[in-house]
Amino acid sequence: MTNSATSHLLPVFARVDLGFERGEGCWLTATNGERYLDFTSGVAVNALGHCHPHLVTALQEQSTKLWHMSNLFKSPDGEKLAARLCEQSFADLVFFCNSGAEAMEGVIKVVRRYHASKGHPERYRLVTFEGAFHGRTLATLAATGSAKYLEGFGPPMDGFDQVPHGDLGAVKKAIGPQTAGILIEPVQGEGGVRSAPQAFFKALRQLCDEHGLLLAFDEVQTGMGRTGDLFAYKRVGVTPDVMSLAKALGGGFPIGAVLTTAEAGAGMTPGSHGSTFGGNPLAIAAANAVLDVMLKPGFFDHVQKMSLLLKQKLASVVDRYPAVLSEVRGEGLLVGVKAVVPSGDLVNALRDKKLLTVGAGDNVVRFLAPLIVSEAEIDQSIEMLERACVALSGAQLKKAAG
Repeated sequence: MTNSATSHLLPVFARVDLGFERGEGCWLTATNGERYLDFTSGVAVNALGHCHPHLVTALQEQSTKLWHMSNLFKSPDGEKLAARLCEQSFADLVFFCNSGAEAMEGVIKVVRRYHASKGHPERYRLVTFEGAFHGRTLATLAATGSAKYLEGFGPPMDGFDQVPHGDLGAVKKAIGPQTAGILIEPVQGEGGVRSAPQAFFKALRQLCDEHGLLLAFDEVQTGMGRTGDLFAYKRVGVTPDVMSLAKALGGGFPIGAVLTTAEAGAGMTPGSHGSTFGGNPLAIAAANAVLDVMLKPGFFDHVQKMSLLLKQKLASVVDRYPAVLSEVRGEGLLVGVKAVVPSGDLVNALRDKKLLTVGAGDNVVRFLAPLIVSEAEIDQSIEMLERACVALSGAQLKKAAG
């Protein structure tokens, strides 16, 4: 037995003393019965909100048929999902796994194996960017390059050359005879909701074409509608060779995916990669149900409309509370508010007002509303933010007078 003072969970999360027992749409109900407006979406996972009826039905029906089957056998529903993802993207081939970190491991392996299959195993290095976050495995931590995540795990895995975000000159200098590809997020989420101009992404594509490199996109957070299109690469005007998906792909059920062109994936032959649980029937059912909803006419129009509304209303609050907030940034419903006060203080103040948000780098707080959010719920979030700003302003005045 455990209680609030004793837990047998490995303490790798700095958990808030708040638990939830039920979710519906954009709302969570805590164990004490209080309701919270959830603008974390499980960190961009619950894109369709909590317990979406179509997802619930899909999982209930699948749970009475088949839960797990070895990848030694065919997967009819997995084939269907892969075909749908390819139809909606640049990809020809898909590999299913269980998480964003696994998907990124797959991306790295695809890029390296591509060059090995072409007779150039020495080309294994990837150019990555400061402020990125690619996962918690040893390879993805090395790709991320953040000292705070790498500390204590021994020497970082070799094969990654990190450069300043948006610095094309640094990218060019980093490319050498061992370079295999360039890895980038269309929008950095963990890094502070930062992107780069379209011209930068187009220049990366051109460099890859000139040097025979693969362009890899990490769309674990940006993919599946978060930026206003099914995939964020469509918004930056550049097509990658390989891409990762996870988070919202299953709407809350764990699933990740590697999407690749046939050319880029040519090195991934039988035995070169695998997953015990990847593409299991429950996960596939959830992801197919997510696509059912997202591909309905008008879905992304709604996301873009709510994005514009949210950013406009947030900007108005920023203008009124310049001692607390300084900037609104982001694409679609991947929205960040840069704080003047410590971002953790803002997250805590918002939670006190029953609005859940999530921090990021660069002193930014992410507002990750479910993609089904309503105008009324956005209005409620703004009212909660205003009350949090009033509280923080009062605390600042009290401290100054103190």
